[in-house]
Parts: sequence; structure tokens; C-alpha cells
Amino acid sequence: MAEISQAQIERAIRTTCATVLKNELYFSDLDGLAGDGDFGTSLATGFRVIDKDWDEIPKTDIGAMLLKISMLVSKHVGGSSGPIWGTGFMKAAMLTRGKTAITLQDLADMLGSAIEGIQARGGAKLGDKTLLDALIPVHETLKAHAAGDGDLGAALCESAAAADAAIDETRTLVAHRGRASQVGERSANTPDPGIVAIATILHDWCKDCGFPMEATAPELAKAIA
Repeated sequence: MAEISQAQIERAIRTTCATVLKNELYFSDLDGLAGDGDFGTSLATGFRVIDKDWDEIPKTDIGAMLLKISMLVSKHVGGSSGPIWGTGFMKAAMLTRGKTAITLQDLADMLGSAIEGIQARGGAKLGDKTLLDALIPVHETLKAHAAGDGDLGAALCESAAAADAAIDETRTLVAHRGRASQVGERSANTPDPGIVAIATILHDWCKDCGFPMEATAPELAKAIA
């Protein structure tokens, strides 16, 4: 099974920073349909710090790097996103201490641990119309490829497609977690900004790796345009 180098992970994080900063206003606009309208700004505040302090972030190994990113996200991302995204990075860091390369199975395990941490921290589950509705099918996709062909490119592309599909699959749901849950039925027929953000990040990863993909959900198409 092909390895994923630390350099590749570093590149993915830099791409994530660019994606979040580019879509700061758009993600906030999406959040404003049923939430506070600050999701994009909150997320961008933290990733702007990561981008600015990139050279100072320790890179002795993947775990040390992700742990520092977890700390920066937890400190600088506002609202509920800070603890949620920070916990995800922290859980992934714990599985990569001392490693300078990982396998696809390692990546699946990292995401699985991140999902468990996010669920424990926020209490959300599949179907609650949160970013978990994108992360959980992505996790299943990664596990399937890790146990099967081990094809990193195919795993990434299918993961991006799964997150894209989650936008429309959850659109009509009523939110049960986060600010959107407080507006009840009004949250139905709106996209969840966290799901859109995950899908956008994954599609930008695909593009950066030479696998550009078409978007299905209109919100994703606008984000990656």
C-alpha cells in the first residue's frame, strides 16, 4: 500500500487554509440561512493564523504538527467550530505521534478517531445535519479502499464525491445540533455550511493532486469556482 508522506499532508493543510480563506464570506452567507452567519469568519480566523504562523509550526513529525494545529484551531476559531475542529485535529494527532509517513489505513483510523472525538464533544450523530454527515461517509470510503485496492487517488476522489452527495442528501433534514437547530423547521431545505466546507476542502485537495472533479451540489459548484 502506497504511503502518504508528511510533505503531502503539509500540502493538504496549506490547501485547506487557502480554501477556507477564499470562502470566508461565502461560508458565512450559507450559515446565515439558518444560523448565526459567522461560520466562515470563525473558521477563517483560525486558519489565517495557521497560514501566517506556518513556518513556526513544528514539523518534526505528523503528530507534532497536527497537535499544534489543533491548539491553534481551538484557540482562534470562534463559536462551536473551534472545539469541534480542534478536537478532530487533536484526535488525528494522537495516532500520528512520531510518524513522518502514514498509510491509507492510518488515514482512515485518524478520521475515525476524529469522528469519535467530535461526537463525544458535540453530541451529534449521523443525520443531525452537521459536518459528521460528510465525515462519516468519507470514513467509510477510506476504510473500503484501505481494505481493498489501496488506491489513494481513487479513495480521495470517491471521498470528495461522498461529501458532495451529503450536501443534497441532508438538505431537507431539520438540524438537531448547532445554532441551526434552534430555528427548528426553518433549517430544512437549507445546506449545512459545515458539510459544504468539508466537500469544498476535499474537492480542492483533488484538484491540487491532479484529479479535478465536477460538483453536483450547487453550493459546492459555487465554492470551487
